[in-house]
Amino acid sequence: SRRRRHTRLAILSRGLGDVYKRQLKARAVENAELAAKKNPDQLNIALIGAGAQGRILTESCLRIPGVRFVAVCDIWEYNQRYTSRYIQKYGHDVNVYVDYKEMLANEKDQLDAVVVATPDWMHAEHANACMEAGLHVYCEKEMSNSLEKAATMVKTAAATGMVMQIGHQRRSNPRYIHAIEKLIHQEKLLGSVTTATAQWNRAKADDIGWPEKYTMDAETLDRFGYNSMTEFRNWRWYKKYGGGPIVDLGSHQIDLFEWVWETNPKTVIASGGTDFYDHREWYDNVMCVYEYDTPEGVARAFYETQTTTGHRGFSEAFRGTNGTIEIAEVPQRGNSALREAHAPEWDVFAKNGLIKKVAAPIKKTSTKNVAVDVRVTAEAGAWPLPVDLTKPAHQPHLENFFNAIRYGTELNCPAHKGYETCVAVLAVNRAVASQQRIEFNPSDFHV
Repeated sequence: SRRRRHTRLAILSRGLGDVYKRQLKARAVENAELAAKKNPDQLNIALIGAGAQGRILTESCLRIPGVRFVAVCDIWEYNQRYTSRYIQKYGHDVNVYVDYKEMLANEKDQLDAVVVATPDWMHAEHANACMEAGLHVYCEKEMSNSLEKAATMVKTAAATGMVMQIGHQRRSNPRYIHAIEKLIHQEKLLGSVTTATAQWNRAKADDIGWPEKYTMDAETLDRFGYNSMTEFRNWRWYKKYGGGPIVDLGSHQIDLFEWVWETNPKTVIASGGTDFYDHREWYDNVMCVYEYDTPEGVARAFYETQTTTGHRGFSEAFRGTNGTIEIAEVPQRGNSALREAHAPEWDVFAKNGLIKKVAAPIKKTSTKNVAVDVRVTAEAGAWPLPVDLTKPAHQPHLENFFNAIRYGTELNCPAHKGYETCVAVLAVNRAVASQQRIEFNPSDFHV
């Protein structure tokens, strides 16, 4: 009967599932034994994806003691030559590969970890293959432009026992840790944080070009899934490869909203469009509003990304009943707390070194008809944050990753945390397309 047939299929499925689980467990044990034999003081790594972001991560890795490049992999000769030669200037002998599968086959026994900085659509394939080969992975954000693919990364990390860090580097930035963990969470400097705003705006720009002599032939492009050099070089604008500016830029800052409120959003609404660059697929401007349920009530966050104006650049503001923290990865764009006039005095925080006090005397400003007492200068003066980052922005996050491998240090952005942000960010494009409010279920954020 149909019922008996379904029962047999269910039993068979459970049996196959048990076999798969045993295989994964055995692989995890094998990976752990292999890792135990390696020298934690000397970590050998490879880079998959040697383009602009890969070079930024390479620069930071080269500054970290005990980390040595063994291999570089990229499908484009220009990236291979540029990045491998740069690494070799620092005394690292690297083998260069076009196909990551060949690299893993030849190098995995010498490697401890891989840095993945390829276009978003390939992150899952590359990261999963590396973890299944017994290698730890640092993967650039966004985890993927597909939630289904991102979920496989979380599962593979759990099944193999490999360390996996997602590249939301602000989570390891000491300035952000001080502002969010110390001032907002622990000291309650801002009171109840009710709203937040953030933006990343860039001036209009032409498509990214390439040296003519390094043009890949159509066969090579097709082999690796690209339709043209224009799409390969500008992959972030195309739906097959990326998620557009809201994913490329917004991921970093939307992730901070979840950090500040220690919860995932419950809804998002968004508006945007391809209004200027009519030959690109993804929206060139997006504005969105998230809602969060907090112990103090509903909180809201506004985010925008524009690609036709660089006005105000990129920064974030967390706004509470007692004050606001304005911060940015580049301190010149945001680096202070501003107290509300009615709030308790902050001198004790300054005395304890949590913020810096800058004297702001009352001034008299004269106009033709009246003298104005500008007390707002004294009441709402900026209190600079006392913590500086003297390293490249990505270095602390990579250090956290390598320390997790060496010493078991807790990751600042493990796979499951990166997945939560991926869910929140990718939903914005859906909200723009549908022109409807997206409502999240708590289960949406868990694999």
